[in-house]
Amino acid sequence: MTQCYATSSGLFHPLGAIPDRGGVNFAVFCRNATAVQLLLFDRADASQPAQVIDLDPALNKTYFIWHVYVKGLRPGAHYAYRVDGPQDLHGAGYRYNKNKVLIDPYARGNTTALWKRGDATGPDDNLATSMRSVVIDTGDYEWEGDHPLNRSPQDGIIYELHVGGFTRHPSSGVKHPGTFAGVAEKVPYLKELGVTAVELMPVMSFDDKQVMRLGPGGESLRNYWGYSTLGFFAPEDGYCVAPDAGRQIAEFRDMVKALHQAGIEVILDVVFNHTDEGQRERPDLQLQGLRQRGLLLPRPW
Repeated sequence: MTQCYATSSGLFHPLGAIPDRGGVNFAVFCRNATAVQLLLFDRADASQPAQVIDLDPALNKTYFIWHVYVKGLRPGAHYAYRVDGPQDLHGAGYRYNKNKVLIDPYARGNTTALWKRGDATGPDDNLATSMRSVVIDTGDYEWEGDHPLNRSPQDGIIYELHVGGFTRHPSSGVKHPGTFAGVAEKVPYLKELGVTAVELMPVMSFDDKQVMRLGPGGESLRNYWGYSTLGFFAPEDGYCVAPDAGRQIAEFRDMVKALHQAGIEVILDVVFNHTDEGQRERPDLQLQGLRQRGLLLPRPW
């Protein structure tokens, strides 16, 4: 993306980055913001945006939703937001900070190529080390007639697994260890065990660089399990082979389709009761920086 894209006011629904034949519509809920910028990047590892779009509250805001249509932009583009507004940590809880780059809570994919968690806290600008969201076309996929299996629960044998750990060891023999693709490669093994359903521990976007606690030897123990969600509608990029290419949802769907073809259902462990921003000292990543109290559910994967 080397050109500067023309824009129009856009639509306030649906939320997220929604592509069509002519471009991409961006919409994000941000009730008390005084200014919103949309940042467009050439690549996931671009330290500076190729284009910054200032949203005009008179043209690009409907009720509490900020929106803009970017003409000619295509799926695979990387983007993020800057938001400015009041700060009132001890009253209403507002913590708007124009120096912090935020991912889209409604994004279908995020990338962490430059991510440094510590830079997202404090007063300094974190543009060069921020996360980015990815524009993904959720309709561009061939399901090949796949559908839910609707197996009777009393007939099920459920295998709980962690996508990142299930095939991580070399003994798994898969081409892409620790990924959705790796799970798909192990379908024959699961069938041999007699499994009828896999229950996946959290597969939504989370920060695996987050230090949860120190180990017995003083080593940093990072977030392995994924129970501090960053993006409820984005598959974890660390479980993907090509996340920077915007294939997060496609790779997740490939795994689901392979399991279904083998007669194995898929159950997701989803953590809605807290996020990675659940405490005041946590970094501003998305909901906290947008000051959102709840999510409006978009279409599922």
